Amino acid sequence: MQSVSSAIRAALLTGDPRAKCFAARDVARRWRKGELAFTFDETMPEEPAWPDRPELLAPNKMPKRGKFGSERGRIALWHSLAHIEFVAIDLALDMAGRFGGEMGEEFVSDFLYVAADEAMHFALLARKLESMGSHYGALPAHGGLWEAAHDTRHDVAARLAVVPMVLEARGLDVTPATLERVRTAGDEHGARILARILDDEIRHVGFGTKHFLKVVADCDEEPESAWKSLVRKYFRGPVKPPFNDSARLAAGLSRGFYEDIAV
Repeated sequence: MQSVSSAIRAALLTGDPRAKCFAARDVARRWRKGELAFTFDETMPEEPAWPDRPELLAPNKMPKRGKFGSERGRIALWHSLAHIEFVAIDLALDMAGRFGGEMGEEFVSDFLYVAADEAMHFALLARKLESMGSHYGALPAHGGLWEAAHDTRHDVAARLAVVPMVLEARGLDVTPATLERVRTAGDEHGARILARILDDEIRHVGFGTKHFLKVVADCDEEPESAWKSLVRKYFRGPVKPPFNDSARLAAGLSRGFYEDIAV
């Protein structure tokens, strides 16, 4: 029986976006059906395989999106969202493959579930772009999204603190306003995609919070202070308000985690 780490590594090293989506969902399906062994005989790559396009740029080199009401602005928004979801596939796969051996089968199940969700989100957004006459890779994209994974590659608590509990939690804050802007512009199809993503991301942040709490409990640490210490050490940038308190609370993130660390 193939090991789960081998299957995850193969998915991470799949560069073509559509093939990566298929690979991520296939790993999750095979794991769920008991077709992969809980064995970690393969190491995860330092970084995943990515396609030649989009061109990846530093945040300060990214071109302005333009006004949302313009066709260019709308395409730029959906392209940015597609890129976030594409990188999120690899973040979830790497979480399961890098730390699953020490964290256990429930951890692997949770983050392979996340990877399959992110693959579905990317597929929806890629089709959205194509319906607008564009495609993923047509525009430059943010090149720094993998930095959080690289910086926390040796520490599962730090990875959980930064990726699900900061980066994905930020999506809970900004998606509702984007959804309303899209709906106000008359794009109900786009609004439905964003509503689906928002619902799923609450669950994803919840998985991260659940496993973070287990890690710090095993170390006899106070969760909120441990999280703040790790975020200050490993997160590049401020934790910015405004916060979607209700969505964060649904994911297990009370205000005690983030209110006095925000800038």
